[in-house]
Amino acid sequence: MRQPTIRDVAERAGVSKSLVSLVLRGSDQVRPEKRDAVLRAARELGYRPNAAARSLSEQRTRTVGVLLNDLRNPWFVDLLDGLNSLLHANGLHMLLADARLNRRTGQDPAGPLLDLRVDGLVVVGTLPDPAALGAVAERIPVVLAGSREPAPPGVDVVAGDDERGARLAAEHLIGLGHRRIAHIAGYGAVGELRRGSFEATMLRHGLAERAVVEPSDMTEEGGYRTTVRLLSGPERPTAVFAVNDMAAIGVLSAAEELGLRVPRDLSVVGYDNTSIARLRHVWLTTVDNTSHEVGRRAARCLLERFEGPGGAGRMQLATPTLEIRRSTAPAP
Repeated sequence: MRQPTIRDVAERAGVSKSLVSLVLRGSDQVRPEKRDAVLRAARELGYRPNAAARSLSEQRTRTVGVLLNDLRNPWFVDLLDGLNSLLHANGLHMLLADARLNRRTGQDPAGPLLDLRVDGLVVVGTLPDPAALGAVAERIPVVLAGSREPAPPGVDVVAGDDERGARLAAEHLIGLGHRRIAHIAGYGAVGELRRGSFEATMLRHGLAERAVVEPSDMTEEGGYRTTVRLLSGPERPTAVFAVNDMAAIGVLSAAEELGLRVPRDLSVVGYDNTSIARLRHVWLTTVDNTSHEVGRRAARCLLERFEGPGGAGRMQLATPTLEIRRSTAPAP
């Protein structure tokens, strides 16, 4: 069966092909009655614009490449939702790629997206070598979302204020009377910022000697293994602040296995306010780093780069808040 063409739509609506093109591009130079006639004709015929042909004529694909460093982290879901909502409202579509998979197969992480000629690139999460994006930024707009790594010239960075968020978590536990507080730390710039802020807060309250910091890989399994070590020692902490919700779930699992009740015996704070933290049987106290807002701001940066390319890179930090739930209580 032959697919309807723009000529068919024009004949059905009783207008010219050029006017149909204006309507399909969203032009505001068409009278409402003509626009309605064209859209009605397109619906009746089942007409869909030829995206490939339009891309050739506009020299744009109207797609945005999104490179994720870790598809397993649920924090990215809210960020992508915020990102996509604004991109979609502006007629753009996301193409996702897994940076870890590309690296394991020896590919340039951004290579497959660039081969598809995306109009812009959003990098979500921490990449091992963000400086490599400098060459990409010379060709298309690039935004780093949720990362605090040093960005190449001309690349915008949108993230949460990790130092403020970690301070909120530490001060919450200190305010509950906890003195032996452990921090399960992460890696990269985000992990270092959260760790540094935790240590500075403990120092400010005269608790530097009671603070314990243990490294982890920011996974549930890593959080579990680290917590087993912490809770098996002679100076068991009464509270744990985990670098993210995934590690915090590992903390909860380790505490249960060792016969400790949360929060009676051990208070736990996570970071990210993911869907996991909001599950009723978990109900984790956690730092909400406004991931949806980070996604929307990243999309806005990209749209602004499309309108006015060039210029120095900018950094925007969204303000986190603390979501207090049932995993924290006064010190035993």
